[in-house]
Amino acid sequence: MSVSRSRRQVRLSRALGIPLTPKAVRYFEKRPYGPGEHGRARRRAESDYAVRLKEKQRLRAQYGIREAQLQRVFQEARREKGLTGESLVELLEMRLDALVLRAGFARTIAQARQDVVHRHIMVDGKIVDRPSFRVKPGQVIQVRPRSQVMVPFQVAAAGTHRDVLPEVPQYLNVELEKLTATLVRRPKRDEVPVTCDVQMVVEYYSR
Repeated sequence: MSVSRSRRQVRLSRALGIPLTPKAVRYFEKRPYGPGEHGRARRRAESDYAVRLKEKQRLRAQYGIREAQLQRVFQEARREKGLTGESLVELLEMRLDALVLRAGFARTIAQARQDVVHRHIMVDGKIVDRPSFRVKPGQVIQVRPRSQVMVPFQVAAAGTHRDVLPEVPQYLNVELEKLTATLVRRPKRDEVPVTCDVQMVVEYYSR
């Protein structure tokens, strides 16, 4: 990640009120307020629309996806039985790049997406280079054997990223030293380490 991109992620993190990268966590500790010269000032009460918009932006940022991608998954979630907001997060969590991050093979969602795009990741023994690929329960995610000798993956296999990532969720069975993970079942919303009021997102798109 370039310096400029890293800086942008920190600014976005402070604007949204959630740390999106390990570096942003350190910045939050130093400057627990919004970016800009007015960051310390008491903010005016936000409108209902602004609150819903921010929650939607938070969800987008944590998965590093475009607006059109989020809208498509939302429409799919609406067609499912159950609560739309919970289905939305569960479907997003089954993206390949999200699971690569949760397994600890990458440090950030941007790095996980790059690993997939650069053809380092396999699903059931076949290379998949689409970060949005929907992993199904029972499928095995693995770093390609030829890529496992690369320094970033050796670092991951040593468990280094676990210091900055949430605990491995129960819907994933991870063998980190082998750089292998299996999606055991569909994630449940309350297990997904994402900060977002999903009902606000539903209300935003239903307006």
